[in-house]
Amino acid sequence: MGYRMDRTEWKAVFDELGKTYRLFAPVRKIGEGRFTDVDVIRYDFVEDPDEIVWDERSDYSFKDSLIPLSETMFFFTEDQVKEASIDERPVIVFLRPCDLNAVKRLDQMYMDNGPDNDWFYERRRNKISFALMGCDRACENSFCVDMGANKSDEYAFSIDMEGDGFVSDVKDEKFVKAFADHAGSEQAVEPHYITESEYHVERPEDVPLSIFNDEMWDEYTRRCINCGRCNFVCPTCTCFTTQDVFYTDNGRVGERRRVNASCMVDGYTDVAGGLQFRKTNGERMRFKVLHKVYDFRKRFGYDMCVGCGRCDSVCPEYISFANCINKLNRRVEELEAEK
Repeated sequence: MGYRMDRTEWKAVFDELGKTYRLFAPVRKIGEGRFTDVDVIRYDFVEDPDEIVWDERSDYSFKDSLIPLSETMFFFTEDQVKEASIDERPVIVFLRPCDLNAVKRLDQMYMDNGPDNDWFYERRRNKISFALMGCDRACENSFCVDMGANKSDEYAFSIDMEGDGFVSDVKDEKFVKAFADHAGSEQAVEPHYITESEYHVERPEDVPLSIFNDEMWDEYTRRCINCGRCNFVCPTCTCFTTQDVFYTDNGRVGERRRVNASCMVDGYTDVAGGLQFRKTNGERMRFKVLHKVYDFRKRFGYDMCVGCGRCDSVCPEYISFANCINKLNRRVEELEAEK
């Protein structure tokens, strides 16, 4: 069911939703960027729809709502373990089509990747509904169209700016009343989405084993500084480590935390004896690229990367992931031609 609203009507709908739900959306944080005169757009809880940034992609993704940077899993004493509690109120997360497609990837990794679901992820996931913010133009460095992530219909309701007002397509019945009571006229609505990204990528259908030791990855050993920023802004990176924090010297009282980790950062592949599986930054880049656009697809049938372009925008060494994908494809074609 679709609705057209002016700003006053949309605010009334927003306020009505806020009575039951916490609303999590991209917000501009003044002066909180890399420098004091640089802003950053990141997710936060909002109480006014005017706080939401509609016309720019957020610098950081929504995934903190599902997999926080640091999350206490449980507390322990010498003879007891208690699961950490979370805010039980339901949440509405406002996100763009690429990020809504990223939810599918997170669900795949945490809830459909073995015999048991990840309980800590699932308890947060069950409390979240997603509101789709449509795109009227391609985001900087994006290649979501070629990754098939420029549109999605897996939303509870959509919300788009149109002229001086807003339009919404409401799919989840539990939100119909809020819109019907406060919105304007009913009409058919289709969420906004783009058909042309800023960049184009071509992905290989298959890769030869020789690509794992190919010299193409040496470039990234020289250029990458393994800061991990690409991983932390990525909406589909899911890796984490666990840390025990002890409150007493005897180590018998404390908490266990789940903390985001990164394949591009030192220590991620360290094992007993001080060995490392991927020592160079080029080897780490190889792992990341192949996982995002080949290995994940081989296992689940679709690519992990959604082409949002955040990693390109945040890299201090100006490494483009879109270029990485295209270089991989060209190198595979060269290797095939050399046979």
